[in-house]
Amino acid sequence: MNPDTARAGTELPTVAWPDDTRRQRCEGWLQSLPASWGLQPVSLRLASADASFRRYLRIDSASGPLILMDAPPPLEDVRPFIDIGQRLLQAGLHTPRVLASDTEHGFVLLEDLGDQLYLQALTQPTSTPAQAEGLMRDAIAALVQMQVHTRKEGLPVYDEALLMREMALFPEWCVQREFGVTWGDREQALWQRVTRALVDSALAQPTVFVHRDWMPRNLMISTPNPGVLDFQDAVQGPATYDIASLLRDAFWSWDDEALEIDWAVRWWQSGRAAGLDLPEDFGETWRQIEWMGAQRHLKVAGIFCRLKHRDGKARYAEDLPRFFRYLTKAAMRYRPLAPLLPLIEPLSGQRVSEGFTF
Repeated sequence: MNPDTARAGTELPTVAWPDDTRRQRCEGWLQSLPASWGLQPVSLRLASADASFRRYLRIDSASGPLILMDAPPPLEDVRPFIDIGQRLLQAGLHTPRVLASDTEHGFVLLEDLGDQLYLQALTQPTSTPAQAEGLMRDAIAALVQMQVHTRKEGLPVYDEALLMREMALFPEWCVQREFGVTWGDREQALWQRVTRALVDSALAQPTVFVHRDWMPRNLMISTPNPGVLDFQDAVQGPATYDIASLLRDAFWSWDDEALEIDWAVRWWQSGRAAGLDLPEDFGETWRQIEWMGAQRHLKVAGIFCRLKHRDGKARYAEDLPRFFRYLTKAAMRYRPLAPLLPLIEPLSGQRVSEGFTF
């Protein structure tokens, strides 16, 4: 949720609905909730929308602003959100409490955790290294707590089929649809080598609860810190997935790799002390993080291009150069990932593979 700054007493924009039936269902459901809550449907305004068909509206109540999730079936299912949110709360994480829900029609009334995301705080001109350090330490401590204490039983498994299916989005939507490039037999063979290596690395790791989008856009500055959002796609999978998401973000990048390594060491040390079965050698852990990041970057680059070409959300593709930089860096550092270089160069326009053999 990426909240706006609208509050009661200001002019509120009209909330657009896909059809009048859905608006009436929402209003009827809100009216069925306890009158003592003092809900004010007239105050509904957009808090955020994300890459899915789900959106969040802010609504005033007698106790202050609340969040209304609007997730229209059959495009969205709110039940995983409710289930996983309860798991996180039981593990001591700070997530929005569910106050009421209509799972049949896709409405959930939630606690409002505030209006400042990590991403906003870290990217504003007044952000300081000390502030970033404090926020990241909180995020890492919460990550370890989540991985150690959150029940993963019954969640989908991040298995080979899912890992491969995610990466297949890259050639389909990024290579072909976005750039109009067609791979021949040589490129297909290089792709198979790289994806095999990435999958083998992921599957060799211990399995933990995976948020799947543990990044500054989904962490909110709150008390206790951080507030955790957008966890409905959680799975049980590789231990390094969420730390890779945090350190190699989809929407902005750290300028200093030494900071990334320092925070990775903090996670590795804290995780081992808390009982996570992580390698004794941090160097191997860092390799796993970078390779896991490469798998995620291929997936998200494909998703962002699909959002542009299928869903009309072109702004996401503006971050493609960031993914190409991440992938190029990893491919130049690790020999098994080097076959990515000739696959990325026609897209990034940066030729760096001279001297490499594939």
